[in-house]
Amino acid sequence: GIVSLISLAVLSYERYCTMTGTTEADTTNYRKTWAGIVLSWTYSLIWTAPPLFGWSSYGPEGPGATCSVNWHSKDANNASYIVCLFIFCLLIPFVVIVYSYGKLLRAVRQVSGINKGMGRAREQRILIMVVVMVICFLLCWLPYATVALIATFGKPGLITPAASIIPSILAKSSTVYNPIIYIFLNKQVSKML
Repeated sequence: GIVSLISLAVLSYERYCTMTGTTEADTTNYRKTWAGIVLSWTYSLIWTAPPLFGWSSYGPEGPGATCSVNWHSKDANNASYIVCLFIFCLLIPFVVIVYSYGKLLRAVRQVSGINKGMGRAREQRILIMVVVMVICFLLCWLPYATVALIATFGKPGLITPAASIIPSILAKSSTVYNPIIYIFLNKQVSKML
């Protein structure tokens, strides 16, 4: 789950850099791609390894079909880890995504100010794509984060195993939605199909 969150943030930043770069993209150089992959996995490993060394713990999630952080433990050790996960693995990636897409949209607006005719339509398509991607990100991850925070800081037993299934599935499937949105809302990609 954390790899998918960080990957979405890295992809949004990379898309911003590619779209606003002054040079043409080099499709034969995979150095940036590999750097993004290594960054995503390394950052994720840094934040998923602590329970193996005693900062919180892992346990069954929901009805016991999957494994996750032990959201139900109320001790300070566990609560501090949950808060750090929330900040560094949800809030910061979300800020990067909003920043990257916001800057991308601003750059498109500046270009469309010069090129009034086609620029306006392109600006609207990109705005729709950005809004849909941010909304999907929030729809996938906010229910999961909310359930985790309620389980950690709320009354014991408030979140039942059955209530945690859908937020968990949404969060774990979030990586699938960004490419689908990009394919259907990007005119260049849909022409190739």
